[in-house]
Amino acid sequence: MSKSRKSVIIMTHTLPRDWIVSLESECQIFAGLPDATRFEEKLVSYLPSAEGLFTLLTIPIFEDILEQAPFLRVISNMAVGVDNIDTAACTRRGIPVGYTPGVLTDSTADLTFALLLSMARNIPQSSQDARLGRWKTWLPAGWLGIELNGSILGVLGMGKIGKAVAIRAQAFGMKIIYTDPSEQEITGAQRVSLEDLFRSSDILTIHAPLTPDTRGLVNAKTLSTMKPTSILINASRGPLVDTNALSDALRTNKIAAAALDVTDPEPLPPSHPLYALPNILIVPHIGSATQHTRKMMAQLACENLLAGLHGERLPHCINPEVYKQ
Repeated sequence: MSKSRKSVIIMTHTLPRDWIVSLESECQIFAGLPDATRFEEKLVSYLPSAEGLFTLLTIPIFEDILEQAPFLRVISNMAVGVDNIDTAACTRRGIPVGYTPGVLTDSTADLTFALLLSMARNIPQSSQDARLGRWKTWLPAGWLGIELNGSILGVLGMGKIGKAVAIRAQAFGMKIIYTDPSEQEITGAQRVSLEDLFRSSDILTIHAPLTPDTRGLVNAKTLSTMKPTSILINASRGPLVDTNALSDALRTNKIAAAALDVTDPEPLPPSHPLYALPNILIVPHIGSATQHTRKMMAQLACENLLAGLHGERLPHCINPEVYKQ
């Protein structure tokens, strides 16, 4: 990249300036709205000259975008997942795709455990009842939750985040079982079949990536095998859970409760029946939403982007096979 010329990059969203300051000296930046829900029309005119894309996971980057950007040399996704990007198409075009692993592990694990504790102790329902005047007196049998000590936590996907959640759960005295494609090194945790995971878990937390094999993995059939007292937590990707099947399972008390940081579709429309159920908590994809983590994600995405513009190997590349071409 010539030092006398700034590379044209498109950011699908406007981010705080101090998060992306490293780009300013080398890049001419064209950015969408902070809350953009699609690739904005005003950005399309810059695609023919764009050399880099800085994307968030909410904006699909598929062939319709790629074919309009003949000089594109790198895509940097500010997320640990890249299911919003056609990585195969990028690889065919020789475009490395960056992602931001590791930096959001603890914040997402913390949020997962906050959801877990909230549902285990009926905090959303009891708080609402207090606000609405339903709290008349101390009730021995009112708003009863479950003890975490001795309960079984099932972890679907024992990657970095799954392990971080399991370690937190062990501190509460929970027994850990998990399902993962391979045996994982985590003291005191037992690897079980997917069937046993659903059948045995008192609380089931999802931390698997979204792939063709995991899409809809939590469905009417698998939910029907869970304990009627069990709780489901999803802080991974919304499409791993069949939304209609979950709604039915909660409505008919096939499971006791659920907490979702991600939904399908995302965002879930305010009119969706799930919101009317008393045994669910839904938050707007805030797993990585701490000041430290989001800034670190942006900075790592900047590092990936600049490496690609410099013709260097990306620090974190989801399609490293692109370098063998």
